[in-house]
Amino acid sequence: MANTYCQIYVHFVFAVQNRMGLIKQAWKDDLYKYITGTISNKGHKLLAIGGVSDHIHILVSMSPTQAISDLMADVKRSSSLWINERRLVPGKFSWQSGYGAFTYNKQQISNVANYIENQEEHHKTKKFRDEYENLLREFGIEYDDRYIFHEIQ
Repeated sequence: MANTYCQIYVHFVFAVQNRMGLIKQAWKDDLYKYITGTISNKGHKLLAIGGVSDHIHILVSMSPTQAISDLMADVKRSSSLWINERRLVPGKFSWQSGYGAFTYNKQQISNVANYIENQEEHHKTKKFRDEYENLLREFGIEYDDRYIFHEIQ
């Protein structure tokens, strides 16, 4: 798109179905590389990726050529397929429906990237649900507790 200029930084958060700790250290880096490739192939730039066994955070510099919802659908669909084709988990892997998407300005990017890349350390003291609800409150996003990423009961 000639003469289209934008600067859109989006922090995405999404969880494994039922918040099961299925993402293993042995293949996590390969998964992150795969997700990075998916994002790049769609014309965006991945700035940071991190997470723990039950959820992932990514920070993306978005191109205006694709909707946020379409990018998330592509990332979740293709990475699920990648995990399942390699039989990296018992049974069928899937991501929980939905995601969080939070925007930041350029001055905040290094702090957000650092936060994302240090997820393992961060989650030694903070539960994912608390982290996610804090993000929703911080951004003034109204939410229905029934649809927050729940663990298996």
